[in-house]
Amino acid sequence: MQVLYKSTRGKEETVTASMAILKGLSEDGGLFVPTAVPKLDIPMEHLSKMTYQETAYEVMSRFLTDFTEEELKDCIARAYDSKFDTNEIAPLHKADQAYFLELFHGATIAFKDMALSILPHLMTTAAKKNHVKNEIVILTATSGDTGKAAMAGFADVPGTKIIVFYPKHGVSPIQEKQMVTQKGNNTYVVGITGNFDDAQTAVKKMFNDQQLAQELDSAGYQFSSANSINIGRLVPQIVYYVYAYGKLVKSGEIQSGDKINVVVPTGNFGNILAAYYAKEMGLPIGKLICASNENKVLFDFFRTGTYDRKREFILTTSPSMDILISSNLERLIYRLTGENAQQCAELMKALSEGGEYTISEEMKKGLEDFYGNFCSEGETREAISATWYGSGYVIDPHTAVAAGVYQKYLRDTEDRTPTVIASTASPYKFTRSVMDAISDRYQGLDDFALCDALSALSGVQIPKAVEEIRTAPVLHDTVVDAQDMPDTVKKILGIC
Repeated sequence: MQVLYKSTRGKEETVTASMAILKGLSEDGGLFVPTAVPKLDIPMEHLSKMTYQETAYEVMSRFLTDFTEEELKDCIARAYDSKFDTNEIAPLHKADQAYFLELFHGATIAFKDMALSILPHLMTTAAKKNHVKNEIVILTATSGDTGKAAMAGFADVPGTKIIVFYPKHGVSPIQEKQMVTQKGNNTYVVGITGNFDDAQTAVKKMFNDQQLAQELDSAGYQFSSANSINIGRLVPQIVYYVYAYGKLVKSGEIQSGDKINVVVPTGNFGNILAAYYAKEMGLPIGKLICASNENKVLFDFFRTGTYDRKREFILTTSPSMDILISSNLERLIYRLTGENAQQCAELMKALSEGGEYTISEEMKKGLEDFYGNFCSEGETREAISATWYGSGYVIDPHTAVAAGVYQKYLRDTEDRTPTVIASTASPYKFTRSVMDAISDRYQGLDDFALCDALSALSGVQIPKAVEEIRTAPVLHDTVVDAQDMPDTVKKILGIC
């Protein structure tokens, strides 16, 4: 079955998977969604025996139907290789009544590596397939992890440039050091004085600026996105939920056909949307548990049906979730409207212009697969401590939000269905928050001394990604106001 892609906001024409990956966003500002979600028509007895790479091909080939078998397998082989520090790519760790799906074994020790390791290869293959002559400029906003993972993937990839904007005072010291030390003649990192939503909004405006697009084209460039709004980011994320289910079947933890629940610490909604698509493909997922931090815009949405971004933006110890505009939620909203693009566009316009929208009672019925809750900063700290002292397992603050929300779900529902928790970042990326939660005796140590202390405590070797930046020089030090982002892009590209 050929799968084509259409916009959530009303452009009637469809495009191929490769073109959707190249464009990133539709011209009308909408996100690309598949015209139909393909079925996972492979017996679980076969899937459970597959490597991660084999699973990736079976899942992705059903969505990216204009890629040949040779093209897709080549992209997968280049992505999921020795960059990962485990042959399993995404191992499961049983602790504290759940299975933690470790998505942080890639080059930048965060779950974004799972998709951003393959996106550059998908994009350059797509460019060749569509006879693109322009140089592709990856323009992205990051709340901490996407930027580094994208740059690591695209660094020195021929025919591309990548420009990353991040909130100067809204990421962890390790996250920032990873970004500003990034090598590559085609990589550019710029801090902004605002928050992530300011950066993301400005990036979206640049994508929709037709005059800027013409200026870029005249200079031999075109934009594409590495954010999770790109379908080339979303499809690879479906893979690890299928893989995790197969591993649980193989190990005898569940039987084929048994349901599992999935808990995802959620900011931009892409990671949990991938689990939703896995369920739509036929993977036996029961509840999709959406875990928020104190920026609990999604919790409030699931509770009330109103999405309201008009609230204080809170800086937390889980900065990749410090988001008030969850862009990927639009794809779910589109499904809830019955794929009514006009209605979806009206809701997104209300959010843009008035800061909120409310879905109908009929649409709310489509949220029954979801459970939403949140953790305060104190509860996040408690979850780190409880998991360490209860199971001897160290988790980062984002994963702790998920673990804390899972405990709330158990208390609320008494549902003991086997549960997978998406563990989205290495604790080494947030050592200060992690070590402060475990004991107050580590106060006063610098970030790298804390890494040494964590390694001594946990017995887990310090990841290469952290060791590399201990003494790496800062290569990027530009900081601008959010309103100056378009001029900054032009300056980088030499467009006057």
